[in-house]
Amino acid sequence: MSSPSWFKRFLARLTYDRSIGFGLEQIGLTTVRYPRLMALAVLIFSVLCFTQIPRANVDGDLLRVYAHSGHYYDAYEHLSETFGTFENDLYILVNSPKLAEPEVIEQVRNLAFELELNEYAVGTMSPFTLRKPSPGGGSVPAVPEGLQTADEVAFALMDLQQNDPMMRNLITPDLDGVVMIMFPNQDLVKERGAKAMIENLRATIAPFQNADLSIEITGPPVWTTEMLNAAVDDQVKFTVYGFALGSIIALLALRSIAGALIVAATPFLAVMWSMGMILLFFGSFSFLTIIVTTLVLVISFAESMFFTFNWLAYWRDGMEPNKAVDATIKLVGPATALTMLISMVSFASLSLTPGQGVREFSMAGAMGSFLLFACSMTFQPLLLKLAIRMGFKAPPKSSVVLTAPLPLSWFLASRFGRPIAIAGIVATGLLLIPYFLIQPRFSFEDFVANESTALTAAENIDEGVGGVAPLYIRVPLIEHNPDVGEVDFARIQVVHDILEKELGENKVISAASMSNYTDAGFTRGEVLEAVGPFMRRRFVTDDGSQALVTGFMPTIIESDKLKDLVARVESELVSAGITDAEVGGFRVLTTFATDNIVRGLQLDLTLSVLVNLALIGFAFQSFRVALASAIPNLFPILGTEAWLWWSGSGLQLTTVIALTIAFGIAVDDTVHFLSHYLHGRREEGRTHEDAVQHTLLRIGGAIVATTIILCAGTAIIMFSELPQVALFGSLFVVTLALAILGDLFILPALLMAGGKFFHPLGKIRVRTADHDATPDDPTGDTVTGEGGTEGEAPRPA
Repeated sequence: MSSPSWFKRFLARLTYDRSIGFGLEQIGLTTVRYPRLMALAVLIFSVLCFTQIPRANVDGDLLRVYAHSGHYYDAYEHLSETFGTFENDLYILVNSPKLAEPEVIEQVRNLAFELELNEYAVGTMSPFTLRKPSPGGGSVPAVPEGLQTADEVAFALMDLQQNDPMMRNLITPDLDGVVMIMFPNQDLVKERGAKAMIENLRATIAPFQNADLSIEITGPPVWTTEMLNAAVDDQVKFTVYGFALGSIIALLALRSIAGALIVAATPFLAVMWSMGMILLFFGSFSFLTIIVTTLVLVISFAESMFFTFNWLAYWRDGMEPNKAVDATIKLVGPATALTMLISMVSFASLSLTPGQGVREFSMAGAMGSFLLFACSMTFQPLLLKLAIRMGFKAPPKSSVVLTAPLPLSWFLASRFGRPIAIAGIVATGLLLIPYFLIQPRFSFEDFVANESTALTAAENIDEGVGGVAPLYIRVPLIEHNPDVGEVDFARIQVVHDILEKELGENKVISAASMSNYTDAGFTRGEVLEAVGPFMRRRFVTDDGSQALVTGFMPTIIESDKLKDLVARVESELVSAGITDAEVGGFRVLTTFATDNIVRGLQLDLTLSVLVNLALIGFAFQSFRVALASAIPNLFPILGTEAWLWWSGSGLQLTTVIALTIAFGIAVDDTVHFLSHYLHGRREEGRTHEDAVQHTLLRIGGAIVATTIILCAGTAIIMFSELPQVALFGSLFVVTLALAILGDLFILPALLMAGGKFFHPLGKIRVRTADHDATPDDPTGDTVTGEGGTEGEAPRPA
C-alpha cells in the first residue's frame, strides 16, 4: 500500500525545506518583516523582565544545591526532622591565656548568659549553661559561681574537660580556650535572615572583646553568609567588568564607539531578560544559577560580534545597509540558532543528574540560551536598522590584531595539513586516557570564601579541641523508653564504641556517654533531665523510638578520608548486627552526594558531546560535517580534563558543569566556520581549498574577537572570592583557549587533509535561498554543486 501524497509531501518538507537552524531564524526574518509589531513585543517583554530585577537576591542555602539528590539527602532530611542537627548552630571560640583567673572566667560566664538571652537563641551549650546532677537531687552549675582562685577555676574546668562527655569537646586541654554553641531560632532566622542574626550576635560579643579575651564566631550560618556576600559581590563585578571589557574589546575590534555600543546593547538586554526570567521562575538566584547571567553576557557578546561583523562585511562589499541586515539574518541566523540548540542540549543534559541545584542551573541555562538567541534575532536587527536611520556609518575594517593569526593558520593548513590533522587526532585519542582515570573530589574549603575569618576560627577549633564538625548515627530503638531501657542502652553503647574507635576517645556523645554520672548512682532519666529538654532531644526522641550518636571530627577533612571512615563505620555496624542504623550529617551528604552528582555530570557531558555532534550532522545533513567538528571540539574538553587529572584537582561539581557548558559554547565557532565553508562551496561555487581559505579570512577575525571576549569576560570569574566559582572561570578560559586552537588550526588542517573526503559536500542537493519548494516539487529550483543552503543569502560580488 502506497503512502498518502500528503505524507510524501511532509517527508519532502522535512528533508528539504529547512535550514541548519531548523527554521528558527524565521524569528529574525519576522522581525524585519514586521518591525513595529516585534518592537512592541520586545518592549513588553523587557518591561516584564525589568520589573523582576528589584527582587534580585541570592539564596545562601547550600542544601538547595543538594536537595533531592538521592539517598544521602533523604537520610539527612530525615535526621534533621527527627533530632534537629548541629549544622545550623553557631560556634563562639573564646581564647585567653588568663582564662583560669576568676575575673576573666566571670567575664566569659557573663558572655555565655548574654548569648543565652539573645533573641535569636533557643538554647546554648557551654561550661556555664551546663548543669550536672546533684547528690541531693536536682542539678547544680557545672562551673560553680564565686570561685576565688585560679586553681579553683582550673580544677573546675579540668574536671569538666576530663569527665563530662559534652565538655570534652568544648574545653581545650591547656585550659586557655572554650567553645560555646548557640542554637538559633530557625523561624526568626528565616524571617530576618542569617546576616541580621550574625550582626546581632557580633553586637552582643563586642563589649566583651578586650586585651584578655579573643572571641571569634564560626559555624555554617557564618560560612553561608560569607559565601552569600561573596556571590553578590561577584555578580556585581562580573556584570559590570564583563560588560566593560566586552565593550572595550568591541571598540578595539571595530574601531568605532558607535559600533561598540551597538555590539554591547544586545548583551545588556539579554542579561536583563535572563535575570528577570530566572527571578520570575525561581524567586532567587542560587550559587549556581548566578553564574548563568555571566555566561549569557559573554555568549551574547560573541553572537553580537558575529552578527555585526557579517553585517559590516556585506555593507562594505556594496550592499545597501538595510538589505545587509536581512542578508545577515539569513546567513548568520541558522548558525546562531544551531549553536543555541547545542547550548540548550548541553544545559539540558545536566538535568539528568539528580539534585535541585543542578536541575535549576540546567533550566536557567537553557532558558538563558534561548533568550539570548531571541534577543539576537529581534532586538539586534531592530537596533541596526534604527542606527542606519540615525545616520550610522560603517567603520573602517577590523583591527589587524584580529586577523594576525590567520595567515599562519592558512600557511600551516595548506602546507602541513596532513601531519597537523594526524597529530590532532592522535592527541585527542591519547587525551581519552585521563578522561577515564580522573576521579571526583570534594573539598569543603572550596565552598567557603577566601580569607574567611569563620574558616580560620573553625581551623582554630580543630587545632584546640579536635573539631566540632558532627557525624551522626541514627539508631532505631526497641523498647521505646524515653529514659532508655537496658536493651536499648546496650544497643547505643555498641554504636557509641564503634564511632569512638574511629574518631578517638572522648570524641563521641550519646546517651551511653553519661556513665560517669550513672556510675555515681544517678539514673539515666535524672541525667537526661539535667541536660535540659533541648539537649535531651539530641540524644533520644521524646517517644524513645530513636537515639542519636554524635561524633565530632575536624571541620577540614579530605573527602577520601571521610568516605573511608563512613565505609568502615557502616561495615562495623553490619558486623555488630545493627543493620538498621543510618550514618548521616551535612559533611557526609556533601561528600557522597557531590561524588554521585559529579559522576552523573561526567556521564551527562559524554552524552551531551555525542548528542551535539549528531545534531550538527543532522542539521548539515552530513555525517562528514559531524566528523569534521568532532576533533576540534573534543580536543579542548579532553585537554582541560587532562590538566585537571595531572594537577590532582580531580572532578568537582563546578568543573564538570564548566566543561559541559564550555563545550556547548566552543561548538559555536565551529558551527559558524562550517556554515561559512559550506556556504562557499554550495552557494558561491568555490573549490574545496578556496572555500577553506575564504572562510578563514571571512570570519577568522570574528572567531578571534569572540574568543577574546569570552575569555576576557569569564577571566573575571577567576578572581571570585569563592574558590569553586574561581575554578569555574579558570577552566572556562583554558577550554576556550584550546578551542580557538582547534577552530583556527586543527579544523582547517582536517579539512585540507581530507580534501577528497569532504569534496562531496559541495554537491549535496539543497534548496536555494531564493526559491521555494512546492508540495509537488519539494526541491523547488534545486541546483547541484553551486546550490545554496536555505536560510543563507548570496554573498555580494
